[in-house]
Amino acid sequence: MNVSYQWLSKYVDVSGFTAEELAEKLTRSGIEVDIVEDRNKGVTGVVVGFVKSREKHPDADKLSVCIVDAGQGEDLQIVCGAKNIDAGQKVPVAMIGAALPGGLQIKRAKLRGVESQGMICSAKELGLNDKLLPKEIQEGILVLPEDTEVGSSILDVLAINDKVLELDLTPNRSDCLSMLGAAYEIAAILGRSVKLPDAEAALQAAGTAGLKAADRISVNITAAEQCSHYAARLIEGVRVGTSPLWMQNRLMAAGIRPINNIVDITNFVMLEYGQPLHAFDADQLNNGHIDVRLAQAGEKLVTLDDVERTLEPHMLLVTDGTKPVAIAGVMGGANSEVTGGTTRILLESAKFAGSSVRRTSRQLGLRSEASLRFEKEVNPEAVLPALNRAAALIAELAGGQVADGIVEAVAGSHKPVSIELGVGRVNNYLGTTLSVAEIGQIIERLHFTYEPAGEDKLLVHVPSRRGDITRDVDLIEEVARLFGYDNIPTTLMTGVTTPGSLTKDQSIRRVARNLLTQSGLHEVITYAFTHPDQTVSLPSLYPAAKPVSLAMPMSEERSELRTSLLPHLLEVVSYNRNRTMDDVAIFEIGKAFVTEEAALATLPEEKLLLSIVLTGKRRQAHWAQKSEAVDFYDLKGIFDRLVSYLGVKGLSYASAAPEGFHPGRTAELLLDGKVIGRMGQLHPTVQQQRDLDDTYVLEVELAPIMDAAGDAIVYKLLPRYPSIGRDLAVVVNTSVPVGHMEQTIAEVAGDLLESIQVFDIYTGERLGANRKSVAISLVYRHAERTLQDEEVTELHAKVVQTLEQQYEAELRK
Repeated sequence: MNVSYQWLSKYVDVSGFTAEELAEKLTRSGIEVDIVEDRNKGVTGVVVGFVKSREKHPDADKLSVCIVDAGQGEDLQIVCGAKNIDAGQKVPVAMIGAALPGGLQIKRAKLRGVESQGMICSAKELGLNDKLLPKEIQEGILVLPEDTEVGSSILDVLAINDKVLELDLTPNRSDCLSMLGAAYEIAAILGRSVKLPDAEAALQAAGTAGLKAADRISVNITAAEQCSHYAARLIEGVRVGTSPLWMQNRLMAAGIRPINNIVDITNFVMLEYGQPLHAFDADQLNNGHIDVRLAQAGEKLVTLDDVERTLEPHMLLVTDGTKPVAIAGVMGGANSEVTGGTTRILLESAKFAGSSVRRTSRQLGLRSEASLRFEKEVNPEAVLPALNRAAALIAELAGGQVADGIVEAVAGSHKPVSIELGVGRVNNYLGTTLSVAEIGQIIERLHFTYEPAGEDKLLVHVPSRRGDITRDVDLIEEVARLFGYDNIPTTLMTGVTTPGSLTKDQSIRRVARNLLTQSGLHEVITYAFTHPDQTVSLPSLYPAAKPVSLAMPMSEERSELRTSLLPHLLEVVSYNRNRTMDDVAIFEIGKAFVTEEAALATLPEEKLLLSIVLTGKRRQAHWAQKSEAVDFYDLKGIFDRLVSYLGVKGLSYASAAPEGFHPGRTAELLLDGKVIGRMGQLHPTVQQQRDLDDTYVLEVELAPIMDAAGDAIVYKLLPRYPSIGRDLAVVVNTSVPVGHMEQTIAEVAGDLLESIQVFDIYTGERLGANRKSVAISLVYRHAERTLQDEEVTELHAKVVQTLEQQYEAELRK
């Protein structure tokens, strides 16, 4: 919100304080001021001049020689190159010695042999923002209104000697999205009163058109939940034209471009009261009727920006009973736009539900000053005052005759808010010793009313403009702001505290990050949004997952929620390889969004995943060793270390060949028999498409691992008795999983088996087709005595016998 210092001074006495000082006080009281902008960009010595005559330059076709009365006693001869300069105009004249933005100094000069005693200025040359200027004055010199006084300073005429405070408002302080709201805030800080516009008196002075509005217009609210109050006035005999310069100055200081007197008045009152208004061409409405209803499916409306909008049933419309004429609270329709030929106006002021306007605005991609205010909920008691104020200004500035009476429909009323405030509660919260009288004074500065409510208590009546105040703690905040945060004494906090700690899931995520980085991996964080084609032919834990499209994506590249972390990790690999970083070891812990619904009716399920990608060399070559490429077992070893540290039991691997993976170098991860992830090499076709070397990936759900993780650390004594080791090598069919053999050995050997380790797997012609040799090292130990060789030999023989029976194993000789 841009607040003009000069405009603000119309509502509250700010004498004795500069704009910078007000900005400091506002910031210290809780409303941050981002910047104080000086509208004067370096203009001095520029006055209003009257062009008495204009003659063609004798030696230049594009130059004119003008005689100008600048109110200085003697006429000036000025050479001007603007196409729109003409006799009889009043224009800004930079005198000899004047300064303009950019450090330009005006000096006496000769142009093609003709002396020029100054410069006639355009709006841009005066430092005005050309984007905010009316279209007719964006080019050429600035032509001022005929009633502008000759010789007066252009700083006063264009209000350039003004400063603008840019407020950075939090969402709860929508009351300061208006000049009156800002005035109330400044008045509370300075302890001064607020001067409100007297719209009723102005209307009475303007008189009425001798007819009743209710005879010409009617209003109905069909969508009561979305519109609680709709009021309208009828104004006839309107002359659409240019708004006065003072109003244009106010609008431009607030960052709004002037258009015409009718539109400018509605914008001016919106900025003044915070209540958006809209003006319809009454002759374009069917019998002057207004009906506020929800849109029908597929209904269309061409809005004021000449774009045809397809509407949905949840969108609120203003209609004339036969056709939509505006999207309520967002933008008007082109079919009822005020034009140069408009003479009758239906003026709208309403209270639309913020949630409805917000949803419609976002879905249509239409954000306006009006929708911004409706979204944050406007003051329900400003609907009628703003309507009367705008009607009075139209009567004054556009020659209109206001019909007698307001035509309105009310579907819901505002309930006044009264809050009981205890002095003890205020002081306990703030650590102060304020009295009832001191708190009462602060409440009065806010222009709130109150009454005693028992011993050391006040019943505070909150005005409707402050919709953010609903509880006593909100009032305590107001007391703290106006008492001054710097005045609150420093006190030690007292009370029972709870030591902070991490949840089990947070601890596991932290441990996982530490272990993976210790294993030589780098953590990356990628976007949760992805391109629709990103997951094509890539591995995924959820091949049946349907994409979830964003309603308003930042770009096509980030238009869907990801269903896997791997596509973006592979992008990171390609990014590094393109910069000659071929050895990449990365991981990410993040969420994927999974749903199998084609038409999303419920929110997608968020799956917390761990994904790892390895490619390139495990180690580089040097004089003592050769370089080695990463393989499947590097990836498996990293993951095994993680789950072993977490104490996860029941994890197993099974060979698999899902889409996107190498059919012979891939395994599924199972926890208690349920698939929770996959690891393996990318399919050669995928590697070729992405220009990758052998690349190994893992993606696993973390939730099952977190549930299975043991959170207790168990200690045991170092062994006191010696162990006995036995090795065996058996030949089995290549289809026999070695893991199953390990599990069988552990079951047969029981508690005496301390460890089991596969140290060799061999295949070759000597073993025959489809046969492999598995060499296993077993260590036996008893915790309370020394094992006898005979009992170990007997147990070991039992192990071998079981392998022969269950797996048709043969001892290798």
